[in-house]
Amino acid sequence: METPIADFLRKYDADRVTRFHMPGHKGKPFLGCEHLDITEVKGADALYEADGIIAQSETNAAAMFGSRRTCYSTEGSSQCIRAMLYLALTNRPAGTAPMIVAARNVHKAFVYAAALLDFEVVWLWPEESRSLCACRVSPESLEKTLALLPKPPAAVYLTSPDYLGGVAEIAALAEICHRHGTRLAVDNAHGAYLRFLTPSRHPLDLGADLCCDSAHKTLPVLTGGAYLHISEHAPAALAEHAKAALALFGSTSPSYLTMASLDLCNSYLAADYSARLSETAKRMEQVRDRLRASGWQVEDSDPLRLTLRAPASTTGTALADRLRKNGVECEYADGDFLVLMATPENDLSEFDRLLTALGENQIPYTPSVPLPLARGKCACSIREALFAPHETIPARQALGRICGAPTVSCPPAIPIAVSGEVITAEALSLFDQYGVETVDVLK
Repeated sequence: METPIADFLRKYDADRVTRFHMPGHKGKPFLGCEHLDITEVKGADALYEADGIIAQSETNAAAMFGSRRTCYSTEGSSQCIRAMLYLALTNRPAGTAPMIVAARNVHKAFVYAAALLDFEVVWLWPEESRSLCACRVSPESLEKTLALLPKPPAAVYLTSPDYLGGVAEIAALAEICHRHGTRLAVDNAHGAYLRFLTPSRHPLDLGADLCCDSAHKTLPVLTGGAYLHISEHAPAALAEHAKAALALFGSTSPSYLTMASLDLCNSYLAADYSARLSETAKRMEQVRDRLRASGWQVEDSDPLRLTLRAPASTTGTALADRLRKNGVECEYADGDFLVLMATPENDLSEFDRLLTALGENQIPYTPSVPLPLARGKCACSIREALFAPHETIPARQALGRICGAPTVSCPPAIPIAVSGEVITAEALSLFDQYGVETVDVLK
């Protein structure tokens, strides 16, 4: 497959052009990649008005993902989430309300989008919670929620896979959305690779109308590289306005290095990636089996993730420290879970090193205790709360106060209390569980 962006950068460097243009490094090596880092010079196209090499590369990506249109982001899925919600609201089906029904485990980028776009949110809560990261939405609960609304929402919004690797029942949930006259938008930040499994498990192939992928999370793309996908069965207007939506939330100086890595990824995916992915998925299943046999509790997850529940008297963060001492760095750890992510770029020796570092688990497991659900009453809109004067106070003093900006580390960047909600005793318990020491509240 052609790689027009990367080819242009290499030629521009090889031509030894004298650079009286941005960036200020002028192609001279500081990190070593500057010779390929340029701005929108003649022939380089422009990300948000693409009609040249960037447009060609994005067309190649759309073919790989089977979408009506795929657009690049150099500012991660956070930019794509905002653009996706803007598209859902400004092109909503007739008879729908300017509202989004969303599973509660949203990334905080969703909350910021709600403030910027000023839409109402109806939250989908799990029947039981074992982690802030997870929020299983059953087809029955979605059906009930949509049936009780006076009007269908502009869209239903899900995060799948979630940070622990939980995968939503996309096909069943999409069918319910479409039957109720609304659309399904999926934050698939952790699942770009799902398209290349056999069969595909990508949200677009399971009925989602809009979808964003963080390419850099599971594919060989530089940090910040992401996709906004419009489904083949979605209205043409969504595809037509996708670039304008991204431009609304994006920098006018997108990284050409990141775009080049997205461009090169098309060639990588078109080669033997599916076969290598299949082998890695099998290897991950073997790793899970070995760990189960060694006394570890392995959670169900997407194929490239390993999620371990911490046994009694220890924590996921302690397990992460144990790995670190043995030269292994995890993706995420909290009091209850340890999460690791693999790709075909992890070789056999690295899997062996991981297994050796974990070793045998001799500590027994006790039944997990469900976490409280922090259902705070909405005192004002998300927009009103985020744009009001704030103050930061100790979390233990926040009971009854109105949440200002969501306070949570990244990862997982999932709010415990959402802006505009009254902070409850359950929220205080979760602040303590996840090590949140201070909270931003309205003055």
